[in-house]
Amino acid sequence: MGGLVARALLTLKNFKPELINLLITQATPHVAPVMPLDKYLTDFYTAVNNHWILKAQDLRNLTTLSVAGGFRDYQVRSGLAFLPRLSQHDSALSVVSSAVPRAWASTDHLSIVWCKELILATIRAFFDLIDENTRQITEDPKKRMSVLNHHFVRHPAKMFEENPEAFTNLTGAFMWITVKGSKWTYSVYNDSDGKYFSFPLESHRKSYSHVYCENSMLDTSSWIFGCMNTNSSMCLEAADLSWRAELLPTTKVVMLKLVDYPSLSHIVIQVPPAVGNKYTLGCEFFKEDSRTVQLPVTHLFSFGLSSNKILLNSTGLLYNVQLQHFNQIYQAFKIYIDSHCQSLRERKPSVYRLHIPWSYEDSITVAKVPSLAEISARLHIAQPPNDSSMPELNIYSSPDCQYEVILKTSLLQVLGQIVRFHAGAFPVYIVSNILLTYGGQLSTLRSTGQCSDFSLELVRTAKPYKVEPLISIVVFLQGPTELQKDKLITPRRLCGMVSLALVSWTTCGAFAVLIIYLQYLFKVVKLHVTVRAEQNMHNRDSGHSKETSQNSSTHTVKAQSSVDSIPEATQSPSNSRTLAEAVNSLKMHITILNLFTWIVLLNLPSLIYWLKNLRYNIRLDPDPCRSTAVILICILEILMNSSTSEVKSSKLLKIAAKVPLPLSVAMLAFGRMHLYRVPHFVTFSLLLHVLCCFV
Repeated sequence: MGGLVARALLTLKNFKPELINLLITQATPHVAPVMPLDKYLTDFYTAVNNHWILKAQDLRNLTTLSVAGGFRDYQVRSGLAFLPRLSQHDSALSVVSSAVPRAWASTDHLSIVWCKELILATIRAFFDLIDENTRQITEDPKKRMSVLNHHFVRHPAKMFEENPEAFTNLTGAFMWITVKGSKWTYSVYNDSDGKYFSFPLESHRKSYSHVYCENSMLDTSSWIFGCMNTNSSMCLEAADLSWRAELLPTTKVVMLKLVDYPSLSHIVIQVPPAVGNKYTLGCEFFKEDSRTVQLPVTHLFSFGLSSNKILLNSTGLLYNVQLQHFNQIYQAFKIYIDSHCQSLRERKPSVYRLHIPWSYEDSITVAKVPSLAEISARLHIAQPPNDSSMPELNIYSSPDCQYEVILKTSLLQVLGQIVRFHAGAFPVYIVSNILLTYGGQLSTLRSTGQCSDFSLELVRTAKPYKVEPLISIVVFLQGPTELQKDKLITPRRLCGMVSLALVSWTTCGAFAVLIIYLQYLFKVVKLHVTVRAEQNMHNRDSGHSKETSQNSSTHTVKAQSSVDSIPEATQSPSNSRTLAEAVNSLKMHITILNLFTWIVLLNLPSLIYWLKNLRYNIRLDPDPCRSTAVILICILEILMNSSTSEVKSSKLLKIAAKVPLPLSVAMLAFGRMHLYRVPHFVTFSLLLHVLCCFV
């Protein structure tokens, strides 16, 4: 949240935006809160994000980098950490740690701040951001973005230079070797002489569209150049094409589109003397169509039972497999790459990159050859509406190996994506189901005079979800007590109600809600124990009466002695009615307790914050649940002492039974993105229940 607080500084009236020119955040949920549990938090987000949109021109001097942790961050999903790239200026950069050069790894929410690879990337960027003259962060926004792109997006395996020289002198007594073929590989080991390998382009322009080169020597020196000599294969001055290269875990690669370089006559690869070093180089010319294949992804409802596959037969250094129809966040796949080679000689590892063109969330896998590699394909951000590009699987391969790509839907990861993107809405759906069950119980109470069981009513009214309630009741072993009716409002209860309302108003509303919840829980447990005891006593009395009647019919001489059981039998219908009312009330209270449990859970962050700051101030201000807490205290203080007998004859019962359905619809419509609204819907339904006790 520190990153969001830093952005919020700019919303202050007296703060000068020009004081800040660089902001780097790590795993900060910029778009929206992970759990929108109170209105103050969502209003804070709205104010910050709206300010950054409306004041975009004023913030054009501020360069912002947001680094997300990837799929290992279970607390803040990476999609929330992506800053909006405004059309007015391009000064915001958002990347996932798995795509950061020389890191190439996902981090959890804590390790992102101490991950060594990310620390080094950040420190290197800080050094390159320093202006040599002022010894401060450079004031040039273009340079700041160039540095961040160099270290966090595409690293050319060279030290950063703000204005690299356009041409370089090819000096040294190196041997010049002309390569006329379309494919070339070279292994270097203890070479004492340097070499220049020259590739004429004129003979390849008609047949091929691209040239691709790779070099496993991961130093920072220049290694590939472009000559503009038309008469000779040698040149003394050349354009440094090493800045077009890209660093990968085991190699550095460069791919050039020939039509973009019409003035070049030759490509030159420099191989310096390598005493004690061993590395390989390779180049090839190819048509883009011959190395690009399309693989449709499997349907979501294939459940991993079917797969799509493609066999790459050519012996090239690079393949691009475009994944068709892979553009939604709920899609998730397992990609298996099976490599087979013609000989068993030692080879460099293959690199597989899942490239997402609309955001910097690439993931890289390094695998030995031959082997069977497994890649997880998931998205942090869905494809934008105006984007027609396709995700690609880039295979940096060995030239004499064959690759088979197998893709199938991963049901487990699909469920993981649903949880990742929609877990925040789960409480709304659960409370909605409980509310529907509550309305169903009121309906059966009105129509039959009996309150149905929670689980049965849940199956009947909350289809197709069938959510089982999370109830854990600790049974207090107390003596059997008699079931008796009591007044709903007494002076003692009124004093308790006022006391808890004062606690809510002077300390923390969530604290008062927790107190009334524990009190309600104790009442329900006590009622449960009492009902169980009465049921046991009733069963024993029924058994005793049945045994007495059997004895009296068999032995008529002892008829007089069985009269003692008659008064008990005559009281049985009344006791049964009282017991039935208690059972109905218990069922209703369990459902209300389920609803109330979720209110307590949604208010827990406020309670935790209040407890942590109790040594500074006893009153939480502002308190997002203070007013709701006061209303709930009054409602629950009455409900915990109520029974279904008062509700059955109410004139409002018909309305109270029908209200939960529209409330559930409204809750799902307005509560999924604003969880703090859920208690309001529940409170309204419980308020109608209270009115049914009096009207």
